[in-house]
Amino acid sequence: MRSFRIQVPDADLDELRRRLEEARLPGAIGDAAEESALSLDRLRQLVDHWRDGFDWRRVERELAAVPQFEAEVDGQRLHVARLPAAEGATEAVPVIVFHGWPYSFVEMLPLATALAGRVVDLGGGRVLGFEVVVPSLPGYGFSAPLADDRPFTGPVVAELMHGLMTEVLGHARYLSYGEDVGSTTSDWLAALHPEAVIGQFATHAAFPAASRTHDLTVAEQNWLDRHDREWARGLAYARVQATRPEILAAALNDSPVGLAAWITEKLLAWAGDGAWWTDDELLTTVSLYWFTQSIGSSFRPYRDHPKQPELPLIEVPVAVAVQTGERGLPRSYAARTYTDIRSWTELDEGAHFTAWQVPVEVADRIEAFVVTLLDD
Repeated sequence: MRSFRIQVPDADLDELRRRLEEARLPGAIGDAAEESALSLDRLRQLVDHWRDGFDWRRVERELAAVPQFEAEVDGQRLHVARLPAAEGATEAVPVIVFHGWPYSFVEMLPLATALAGRVVDLGGGRVLGFEVVVPSLPGYGFSAPLADDRPFTGPVVAELMHGLMTEVLGHARYLSYGEDVGSTTSDWLAALHPEAVIGQFATHAAFPAASRTHDLTVAEQNWLDRHDREWARGLAYARVQATRPEILAAALNDSPVGLAAWITEKLLAWAGDGAWWTDDELLTTVSLYWFTQSIGSSFRPYRDHPKQPELPLIEVPVAVAVQTGERGLPRSYAARTYTDIRSWTELDEGAHFTAWQVPVEVADRIEAFVVTLLDD
């Protein structure tokens, strides 16, 4: 494992500025803005700030304070942030945290910092701490894309992450948490390695596999119908990323404005109510994709989804905190996948990007869950 520091060449910053200066935004297309979370006016403001106000070097300096490394697992190069347990902890529980699309390890750092910075007095001289590991998923940011013979599926990525935790970092047991695409990795880790995963925390609870969706209750079917209706008009992005990934990637990899529009619209659309982030925070995410040219490889989970096998039952202890975007999810529906649900709550705040939106709340709940596991 090698130390890693983000350092974008000056030439890349100069090129980005030139492209932003030459940007051409389209005119309005009827009433399309009414359906989108990102209007053209809002996009124009964002681009202006990216060109004239955003300081990537400041972002690099701030991220340099986070210990980062490159590791090789089974021939795969992975980028990982690793936050040690706070001083004073006599025992530390490792927690691996997975981001999703369209975000990165950066958006998981508020949770990682909140969790790694705390200690819990267990009595008897025992003080609990948390070591938090935040990898970049393969093909995202600074982690290399998967080789062509390795599909981006739950089992493939989960085995890489298990190797990272056990073979590279030396942890025999750990807790897992993931969101969006990363929730699939977290689920498969728990399914494949119950001997290592002491528990799984979930805000993106798994939907049951097709073989376990027979004879749904009225409450389950009603919730699923409502969920599907709400998502029906917003799934075009996934279909394009799955069926024409190279064509879309060619456009977005060549246009910073196009990339900003594609990513930011989803960040805003899936965040629920409220203004969660500053322009600098939004542009940090977009810039990371731009400088690493990883937007195309980030589409791999969508392209490879047909290769995904059916998720087995998960038998490790699970704590679920339902994020607001899935409010009302019946516990019985999740129990078709998780056989040992230890706690079930609904969050008052925090939608799709839960750990980014309410990091302290998520850290509090992970802490409480881990304390109960220590009693097992």
